[in-house]
Amino acid sequence: MSVAYVALAILLSVMLLGSAQGKLTKNEKVVQGLSAANVPLNWYPPLATIEIIGAAGLLIGIFIGPLGVAAAAGVTLYFVGAVIAHLRAGDTSGVAAPATILLIAVATLVVRILSL
Repeated sequence: MSVAYVALAILLSVMLLGSAQGKLTKNEKVVQGLSAANVPLNWYPPLATIEIIGAAGLLIGIFIGPLGVAAAAGVTLYFVGAVIAHLRAGDTSGVAAPATILLIAVATLVVRILSL
């Protein structure tokens, strides 16, 4: 286990849980951003669930390396999809947040793989 992975896993987990909370409470800013990417309201609970599971996997992955890799890979794919959704909808101004999280997810994945 590396200190870098622990720090990244905690940071990314906090970001994921905040994002999930915004979806579950239908925070106005979150709704605006997801609406711009053409994400229907009925997708919010499943998307939030995926984020919560990803956060749990990252944190448990501190102790169980392969789970950390799987969780980081899953979160990376999730945010690749989010970036693509924003770009396909022509929402270039809304792509910054998911792209930032994507970069952190990729860094988390790489660090976890290298620390096995």
